Amino acid sequence: MSAAPDSGVVLGFDTATAATAVAVLLPGGQVFEARHDPAPGERPGHATRLLGLVEETLAAADAGARDVRRIAVGVGPGSFTGLRIGVATARALAQSTGAGLVGVSTLRALAAAAPADPGGGALAAIDARRGEAFAAAWGGNTLLMPPAALPPEELARAAAALPRPVLAVGDGAVRFRASLEAAGAAVPPDGARLHRVSAAVICRLGAEAEPGRPDAVVPDYLRVPDAEANRP
Repeated sequence: MSAAPDSGVVLGFDTATAATAVAVLLPGGQVFEARHDPAPGERPGHATRLLGLVEETLAAADAGARDVRRIAVGVGPGSFTGLRIGVATARALAQSTGAGLVGVSTLRALAAAAPADPGGGALAAIDARRGEAFAAAWGGNTLLMPPAALPPEELARAAAALPRPVLAVGDGAVRFRASLEAAGAAVPPDGARLHRVSAAVICRLGAEAEPGRPDAVVPDYLRVPDAEANRP
């Protein structure tokens, strides 16, 4: 996975999970990353940390906002509040800098970073709360299982139907480890980096995509927000 030759400096970030992940990809392929992972019991820092991490990462790359030619933002599925913050920030930065804007599936980014065996599948799963996981699977660049919000028993059935071997990654894979492993999927240890969304991968996927209208980049909630689901 490499940057498109005309993409210039790419700024990428993701706020779909509790983490705030930011990266800058330079035209030569060098990557600079920064992230905030909240401590146990700490609230996500999307609103307070994102712009600071963007400035910090650009400075580390010896680049400024005006050098950014493309912005890639993770569009989820994931945290409703986090996604709104991330997409709104990406749109504002694209408008102020004139950079092209690309939305990247957070599930695709997780799967793209997973070293799945040839012929097998990479299953990405994000903890969706409500006893479900947002999940999708790819074999290389081929979509094997479309994104869906699944309870553990359906997630296990979906994993069992994928080509072997199956590598499951993401905080949803950690939460539903028992169900996935019973279905034959391999799940890395809880603290493995493969379970964390990589902003560098967001950058690379964004560099390979074609920018569109900023207002066309929207969060992929995949299901209605809790507030709407609980509305009488």
